[in-house]
Amino acid sequence: MSDQRQPVPSSSHRAVVVYVAAVAAYFVAVLHRTALGVAGVDAIERFGLSATALSMFSVVQLVVYAALQLPAGRLLDRFGSRAVIAGGSAVMATGQLVLAFADSVPAALLARVLIGAGDAGIFISAVRLVGLWFPPRRIPVLVQLTGLIGQSGQLASAIPLAWLLHSHGWTPAFGTLAVVGALATCGAFLGVREPAAAGRTAPGESSFLRAVRTAAGPPGTRLGWWSHFATPFSANVVSLLWGVPFFVTAQGRTRAEAGTLLTVLTVSAMAAGPLVGRFTGRHPLRRSWVVLGSCTLTLVAWVALLVPTTPRPMWQLVVFCAVIGAGGPVSLVGMDYARTFTPADRIGTASGFVNTGGFTSTVVAVLVVGVVLQALSPAGATTYSLDAYRAAFASLLGLWVLGVGGVLTTRRRTRAVMADEGVVVPSLRDVLRRGR
Repeated sequence: MSDQRQPVPSSSHRAVVVYVAAVAAYFVAVLHRTALGVAGVDAIERFGLSATALSMFSVVQLVVYAALQLPAGRLLDRFGSRAVIAGGSAVMATGQLVLAFADSVPAALLARVLIGAGDAGIFISAVRLVGLWFPPRRIPVLVQLTGLIGQSGQLASAIPLAWLLHSHGWTPAFGTLAVVGALATCGAFLGVREPAAAGRTAPGESSFLRAVRTAAGPPGTRLGWWSHFATPFSANVVSLLWGVPFFVTAQGRTRAEAGTLLTVLTVSAMAAGPLVGRFTGRHPLRRSWVVLGSCTLTLVAWVALLVPTTPRPMWQLVVFCAVIGAGGPVSLVGMDYARTFTPADRIGTASGFVNTGGFTSTVVAVLVVGVVLQALSPAGATTYSLDAYRAAFASLLGLWVLGVGGVLTTRRRTRAVMADEGVVVPSLRDVLRRGR
């Protein structure tokens, strides 16, 4: 297992300034990304949407985000984090401004395209900065801290944005988001820097496809992709689109209670992040345990929610949100695989490749839920029954099986390569024997 990185600069003050500027931009990006999750019911009323059409709002954004991961990673390797973060923040702010005044579906879809495009490079840029400015032993925890702070952007959408939306209306709420995005752009432009020793690819050094093949070639990087695919889509389906409609219309909860449940999901992710980072930092050969453990708990939570045919008590919904919320930070283990198995001048491209995993599964999940709801409901319906939601969410089992299978297969291949390099992962029996 390699860890090919550039020398870490000595200025801790500069490192903190850069980190704060990058993480602030990522916080705002997550706020932009998840804003529609609390506005799903309002969007249905404003644009006269069906379930499938509402799904398309999130699917378009996520498809653009996932499709631009590799180009964003390539731009990151070529131009650095400052250009990608500041440019992406400006594009997202523009998208929210368009959405604030949109009164038709095409205009709203254009806004979602801009939001997805601007969002594409921000997180991987922040991860690159962590790797460039901080020592290796601190990187896993700081990457998780980055994800934790980003998740608090989801809290901002679940509470203040929801209040602003329901108190002042659509245009003031999304117009405010546009202003916040402009501030994030200025902060990134002024605060983000890379060390002078940071490696970048030279212009025309290699073709785009060759760069992608080089970055995504190691089995360990592909293990990162499958780890990122398998873990976050359950939480994303709930937080990005279907959580509030499901809790309000199928579980009989108020909007305030639905907002509380989304908050629980986010707080759970924030609490799990440092624990995941600490474990992966101390036990890098056992990172897949966290991934597979999260997948198992997520399956149990969904089964407990969907098997009963009646609405669930509030306490069970809280537990459900807490369990699936932890999948978000676990997905960042995939980014750690990209860091440790990729040459330093390709980390941006490799991180973009890995980051497509979770958003690929999320796009499919959001769309499948919408299609199943539409198929099982009367024509023209804008609210859906509990049974329809149960069937729609049960369809996510296919993604779960695919993701777990991918993790197990690529883990076996990665360990074979590591063994050839002289790094042997001890068996669980050996680990327990040493512990005793």
